[in-house]
Amino acid sequence: MSTAIAVLALAAGLLSAAPPASAGSGLTQVTRFGSNPGNLSMYTYAPQGLPANAPLVIALHGCTQSANDYYSHSGWPKYADQYGFALVFPQTSSANNVNSCFNWFQPGDAARGQGESLSIKQMVDKAVAQYGSDTRRVYITGLSAGGAMTADMLAAYPDVFAGGAIDSGIPAHCADSVIAAYTCMFSPPNKTPAQWGDLVRASAPGGTTSWPRLAIWQGTADTTVAPANATELRDQWTNVQGISQTPSSTRPLPGNTILDTYNDTAGRPAVQVYTVTGMGHGLAVNPGNGSDQCGTSGTYYLNSLCSSYYTARFWGLDGS
Repeated sequence: MSTAIAVLALAAGLLSAAPPASAGSGLTQVTRFGSNPGNLSMYTYAPQGLPANAPLVIALHGCTQSANDYYSHSGWPKYADQYGFALVFPQTSSANNVNSCFNWFQPGDAARGQGESLSIKQMVDKAVAQYGSDTRRVYITGLSAGGAMTADMLAAYPDVFAGGAIDSGIPAHCADSVIAAYTCMFSPPNKTPAQWGDLVRASAPGGTTSWPRLAIWQGTADTTVAPANATELRDQWTNVQGISQTPSSTRPLPGNTILDTYNDTAGRPAVQVYTVTGMGHGLAVNPGNGSDQCGTSGTYYLNSLCSSYYTARFWGLDGS
């Protein structure tokens, strides 16, 4: 592998030689969802008998992964069945990026109305029409490069998403090139909260005053995306929300996890940071049949606690 390709692979979020898997029988491919300027593929899952006005969740895979990979390991289908919502799994390919990563560091793909970001927005519109989803309850989550793209999507489309979750990801618009992305991953810029927040405000439509709620997941032993990125994400999104960078509450969770919650001015959780002690780079899962257990272990799916369960509850998908 050449130095340039290796840097690109690292900058995209995950470095692995494993090829993406093809979509399996649990997913349905949707081929006509818009102009698709980002050259992405759309896969969906919805439980049988899903009523109209149910929530919608968009889930973005990491590098070298696929829609089916994320569907199979993340645990999200379990909660779609249990709580009643539809899922969309966007998929990129090696035609877009050497390691099949979402191009979160390319301005032409990360900005509103362009490239991959517009393709994902078109998937949202298609799914809303197909399932009759509640446009007030559309959420987005992603792992690694998918998490970094999630941050960009929340910044570009705060009028579309009610909430997000970034797993082992990068602050919105941290990078605008491959080399800058490499820097963000391993040593993110130590900007002030206001500087980070300004990057989001500059990306959003003018006059935006309502912002998505955000869950941030990070392992302390992550050597691919430095844990400092979680701190910078917290600074960015608490600033956007206009709230303090001091937690409103802190409590322990299973899987050696600490949850810091940052409430808005009405006392409702607006930003949550889940710090998983000893976890490396990946999505936190916890295989099992318990209500708070989900997913299957694998490469970049790490046995700790079920992040999808806690994220779904933070968004209120359980009806709480």
